[in-house]
Amino acid sequence: MQQTLPDIAKTGSLVTGYDVYLFRQGNHSRLYEKLGAHPAVAGGTEGTFFSVWAPNADEVSVIGDFNGWRAGEDPLTVRGDDSGIWEGFVLDIGHGTLYKYHIRSRYNDYCVEKGDPFARFWEVPPKTASVVWDISYAWRDRAWMRCREEVNTPDAPISVYEVHLGSWRMPGERRCNSYQNLATELADHLLDTGFTHVEFLPVMEHPFYPSWGYQTLGYFAPTSRYGTPQEFMHLVEHLHLRGIGVILDWVPSHFPSDGYGLSYFDGTYLYEHALPGLRYHPEWKSCVFNLARNEVRSFLISSAVFWLERYHADGLRVDAVSSMLYLDYARSAGEWTPNVYGGRENLESIAFLRKMNDTVHANFPDALVIAEEATAWPGVTAPTATGGLGFDLKWNMGWMHDTLDYFALDPAFRRYRPDLLTFSIWYAFSERYILPLSHDEVVHEKSALIGKMPGDEWRKRANLRLLFGYMFTHPGKKLLFMGGEFGQWSEWSHETGLEWHLLEYAPHQGILRWVTDLNRLYRREPALHERDADPAGFEWVDFSDVEKSVVSYLRRGRSADDVVLVACNFTPVPRYNYRVGVPFGGFWKEVLNSDATEYGGSGVGNLGGVEAEQVPAHGRPWSLPLTLPPLAAVVFTPEGA
Repeated sequence: MQQTLPDIAKTGSLVTGYDVYLFRQGNHSRLYEKLGAHPAVAGGTEGTFFSVWAPNADEVSVIGDFNGWRAGEDPLTVRGDDSGIWEGFVLDIGHGTLYKYHIRSRYNDYCVEKGDPFARFWEVPPKTASVVWDISYAWRDRAWMRCREEVNTPDAPISVYEVHLGSWRMPGERRCNSYQNLATELADHLLDTGFTHVEFLPVMEHPFYPSWGYQTLGYFAPTSRYGTPQEFMHLVEHLHLRGIGVILDWVPSHFPSDGYGLSYFDGTYLYEHALPGLRYHPEWKSCVFNLARNEVRSFLISSAVFWLERYHADGLRVDAVSSMLYLDYARSAGEWTPNVYGGRENLESIAFLRKMNDTVHANFPDALVIAEEATAWPGVTAPTATGGLGFDLKWNMGWMHDTLDYFALDPAFRRYRPDLLTFSIWYAFSERYILPLSHDEVVHEKSALIGKMPGDEWRKRANLRLLFGYMFTHPGKKLLFMGGEFGQWSEWSHETGLEWHLLEYAPHQGILRWVTDLNRLYRREPALHERDADPAGFEWVDFSDVEKSVVSYLRRGRSADDVVLVACNFTPVPRYNYRVGVPFGGFWKEVLNSDATEYGGSGVGNLGGVEAEQVPAHGRPWSLPLTLPPLAAVVFTPEGA
């Protein structure tokens, strides 16, 4: 790797007074250019410039394999501007050097060895040293970056494949993938199945592998478990060159309390809250960021910008937003303190989320920021200027829970709970939603998606195909966790990977073909994606036939010709000559049928389409006498549209 090293001979520092000002105001969005370890030149001699925020330290020194890990050999000097930043230049070390900070606090003679909060690379866990690393890279995805706005706009088809990198493919027992080896095979699969984006469970460095990355410590480093930063860049670049967007999970809500990490960093609660009722996250047994502290806001906002700028990510999915919005989240009465107005809203977190979204959108207007938010908090995707949080999309957790609860019912009892299916339309346009069938739904004894379906194996597969058909025609963008696309039977395990061997069998090949064809139809038909957040994009034909558990609806694009009709039969009983009203006459082509034999179905259908009859139905002048297959979704478009 070749780069021009910064020369600090004159200033002795990379950190300017203006940097300090922005940092302390909570407005520095590129701290990674200043803090951390940076190979540099001073007086013609190469070395590394180190800087770390430790305002309550009495002494800070850099330790590593270059000085025998002896404290005091390479001391840092605190700046004289009350910033709390310690800095210094260490000669003759550079790329690949292992290091930590030895910190002696001014309180209680507390001493600790800490990894670098801004480290670009870490040792492979369970080792805990930071690594000096030059992350320069000759990117070749300029064409993608220039045009990616087209695939990230609200009216574009966005179909996301959620992936845990370590278990998507496992070449051998308990072996993880490498970024480098994964690139071609993953891109091939995404292109074959028609997904537009891939979302990676957190790739940021984390000490505990079974946390799947959600216990993050390296907010500026991809995990070394799968390779180097440049190898991760290659993975992103390769996906871009194949026309696939990359979304990264990002966790600003909490962090683990491992001793070498951010917790109690300089002998004080620096990154986390000092108050016990705010500091500890009872659900995840982790530390909660003190978002009232400007320097912490700068740290996290810089992390968000870093992944978008240096790793060319196309979006961030922000984890556990609900836990950030409410002071009483996962806490009982007496375990939390109300805000200054006596409410449960976390005002500091709200301000941070708005600031983060505004900063990201100011720098990367074509990037997506997606909220995992599970409550009815208003305006999650509304602009911050109108009081919203400023996200681009929000996970529709209500749709997910209700839909899975409905599908878990025996078809004989579905007539009693049609509300689980229809209620989502009442709020479908209150936010810009993405419909998630995520990793959280196929772990912790919840069973795989296909295992949630009632009946024998045939009915389980039919129900799963029906679920996907309903999902891909419902308003909202799409997200499906790996393994669901071919009907994996087992719960997902990060230790064992996916059951790819199931694709040796025709029924699972059929499910994969169904998901592929749904993706292609979703991308091809503007009516299925253009007006996802517009009530004019959806129209019930009939949701009142609760006895037969049949619903039908229209999806509409901006053009009057862009119309799609969907009919879903949620029972195993075929319905013949079932009349469904349509807005105009002519031939309606059956473009998809989840009961087709190529998908593993029974082959009941409409022989390619149906001619509309001038028989009024459902308040419309024309209607179609349809055959509705058992446990199936059928999709029609008017011929010539």
